[in-house]
Amino acid sequence: MKNVCLYFKIHQPFRLKRYRFFDIGNDHYYYDDFTNDEIITRLAEQSYIPMAKTLLDMIRENGKDFRFALSITGTAIEQLQLYVPEFIGILKELADTGCVEFLSETYSHSLASLEDTEEFVREVKRHDDLILSLFGVKPKVFTNTELIFDDETALMISSMGFKTALTEGAKHILGWKSPDYVYCSAASPKLKLLLTNDKLTEDISIRFARTDWDRYPLTADKYMDWIAALPQEEQVVNLYFPMDTFGTFLPKSTGIFDFIYALPRFAKERGIAFATPSEAAARIKPVGELSVPYPLSGTDEARDVSAWKGNAIQREALHKLYSVSERVNLCSDRRLKQDWEYLQSSDHFYYMSTKNLADGAAHSSFSPYDSPFSAFTNYMNVLADFIVRVQEQFPEEIENEELNSLLLTIRNQSAEIDELNKEVKNLRNNILNYDEDDKRPAAKEKLKNRKPKTKSNP
Repeated sequence: MKNVCLYFKIHQPFRLKRYRFFDIGNDHYYYDDFTNDEIITRLAEQSYIPMAKTLLDMIRENGKDFRFALSITGTAIEQLQLYVPEFIGILKELADTGCVEFLSETYSHSLASLEDTEEFVREVKRHDDLILSLFGVKPKVFTNTELIFDDETALMISSMGFKTALTEGAKHILGWKSPDYVYCSAASPKLKLLLTNDKLTEDISIRFARTDWDRYPLTADKYMDWIAALPQEEQVVNLYFPMDTFGTFLPKSTGIFDFIYALPRFAKERGIAFATPSEAAARIKPVGELSVPYPLSGTDEARDVSAWKGNAIQREALHKLYSVSERVNLCSDRRLKQDWEYLQSSDHFYYMSTKNLADGAAHSSFSPYDSPFSAFTNYMNVLADFIVRVQEQFPEEIENEELNSLLLTIRNQSAEIDELNKEVKNLRNNILNYDEDDKRPAAKEKLKNRKPKTKSNP
């Protein structure tokens, strides 16, 4: 049986306000609250809320036969809690159905996997703790920022306990192979890989409303016919969409919500099942290994990480940011740590891309800046002030060796605390076992030694 895995991504960064050189040292608030409010509210009204309600109606109509996955960043959740709290309520309703799988990812949609292993692990944990506290589920399948993945990332993911990851079905990695199988990582064979089917995804996200497309109009029955016609052995089709595709990039007037709503009906007629990624990975055995020696992503035609690291200014900004990573994580200043989280969002580096100047890529259409150089200047001014604040906590006079010694002490103390917690847990279990087991024989012995009562004469 063929399985369709639908994935919906929600992410919004905290956008920076215009921050000038003379603000450094004087203004420690970096964000454009008006723009952040306006964008998240508009997207929620146009896309997030109507799409989530459509998905909820689909579950109510189809029951457990309709299932999907949702990927939502910590920064998006924070903005939704601030400006559109009713949407968080709808997400909780979806979670309560048991038909939605929440994916693991980095908290701020960061590039930490490419820059700082320890920060990457911390970000993933913080994100997953937030999902657990809000929706009562612990993510089991991992997807990195913009589907970024390589062999080193596979090792990090596996070390965190994940058994399955979603990434891009990039042609330069697959070659002649199809993305519609389950694979495993060559670097970590126990890690199963699910790959996006770009062609079928873009038939909806890009070509759905194009009247010049030779297959226009796209209907739900036609779409399911295409999936049913795939070779029998191709058992899983992964379709990955930003949720604002529905309602914003494809307005309601195109009929996109009706199209999505009708999919389960025509899938059932053709013997096609909807599954969560965990279910698909459990049902289907990997057909082979994939090696990804260099980072790939789901962005731009190149499907690499040049959208964020393709020029000197991007690499300089990233280097400068992560150069203070250890010092930030030693700080106890909550405001500083919050800024650190927000400044890591990959969007800031995406706005600095010069690829649109060279090959017509669409980076500039998503940027609030006039040019990549304006984006760089603004970000570096903010970062300069941020680093001054970090240095106030841990001055540059503290050498790296001393800082590393301090970090080692903290890690050793953390490990010691973990060991003590394990000992406490074992002692509690022993006490419970004593209460349940040891008291029973004692009670029996007490009864055995008890003298029988003598009957009194009438």
